[in-house]
Amino acid sequence: MVNIEDIKSAIIDREKELREKFQTEKIIEREIQTTAQMCITSDIAFIITGPRRCGKSILAYMLAQGKKSAYVNFDDERLIVEAAELNKVLEALYSLKGEVEYIIFDEIQNIIGWELFISRLLQTKKIIITGSNAHLLSKEFATYLTGRHIGCVLFPFSFREFIKLKNIEYNLYSTEDKAKIKNYFSEYIKNGGFPLVQKIGRVFLAETYKDIIERDVLQRYKIKYVTVLKELAKYLISNTTKEISFNKLKEILNIKSIHTIKNYTTYLQNTYVVFLLERFSFKLKEQLRAPRKVYCIDTGLSQMISFKITEDKGKLLENIVAIELFKDTQNDSKKELYYWKDYRQREVDFVIKEENKIKQLIQVTDISSKIELPEKELISLINASNELYCNELIVLTRDYETRETFEKKTIRFFPVWKWLLTKAVSLK
Repeated sequence: MVNIEDIKSAIIDREKELREKFQTEKIIEREIQTTAQMCITSDIAFIITGPRRCGKSILAYMLAQGKKSAYVNFDDERLIVEAAELNKVLEALYSLKGEVEYIIFDEIQNIIGWELFISRLLQTKKIIITGSNAHLLSKEFATYLTGRHIGCVLFPFSFREFIKLKNIEYNLYSTEDKAKIKNYFSEYIKNGGFPLVQKIGRVFLAETYKDIIERDVLQRYKIKYVTVLKELAKYLISNTTKEISFNKLKEILNIKSIHTIKNYTTYLQNTYVVFLLERFSFKLKEQLRAPRKVYCIDTGLSQMISFKITEDKGKLLENIVAIELFKDTQNDSKKELYYWKDYRQREVDFVIKEENKIKQLIQVTDISSKIELPEKELISLINASNELYCNELIVLTRDYETRETFEKKTIRFFPVWKWLLTKAVSLK
């Protein structure tokens, strides 16, 4: 049975750690912060999910700044409690803080049966919950908090946030500034956007990956075939931007049950270490049967973990774009993301669907001039445009920008780094 004094120590120590971070480190406002702030209200739990160590606790703490608030982090050995003991945590919190308006519960999903406790508190408090698992937004809330929760997904720093962290002021019409931005973009591709990488370097990525696999997958889901899970994770990360099928994965990993492969892949997606895109089709059965394309949530992580000898710059550019587009779909229920491929193997990297309409088709290619452009990329784009009735055609490049007509259709060419900085304005 947990001691209430130990609970108090855990609360005080963890909150002190957060305060010290704000005093000693550069903390930037996250892009999702303003929208998140407007969503916090009584009677509804606000849930922040996302990859481990992407800044969820910091964001939660910022959302409650200036309010009468309390912070409890269950990722602490002193707070290994049963659901029936959660009231002791509340008692300790009130003893330390008095009356509070906001309560942040960090990684509370570690406590089995925590949902009823939160449901009771929603009657009088504004609750913010953080967790490193997409499962928080589905099954665990379905029974007890139906219609009483709203959430957002936080990701590692975007390139815009990365530039803000570096205190870089720039003018995109300045040749000198563009050169500077492109150098930072190369650094961003190499290191990725996890906040601690910017502070202590890429060595942090290996430890983060280990924690994700060990704590968020193996322990949480009580994995039976540990070696298979680890091999599957490494295979998926090593094959980012490629098509995969569960049957093929079953054969590669020598597993008899395809359900094991499907479940393990879902668990990895739930931790946000990888995500899969379905192939778009107007026929749902074809869409479900087609192979999926796999991407890693961070290019720094993918390069650290994947089994590769040489860097594939084109694949890294595509993965960067995939992450940005995936973010949009996770925080906007009207948007869906797919890829497209026809029977002749002509392919378009990204199909953006909004409600019942295909809004954009995006191709990514590693070119810096028109002479490098493979014509097949444009042919695929035109064929997809005709089939999907979409005329918003974009080719994202390493460093080539123009607008041209190809087979009577207008195509915009845009450098990835510039698109990442300005896409909300430039591509409307």
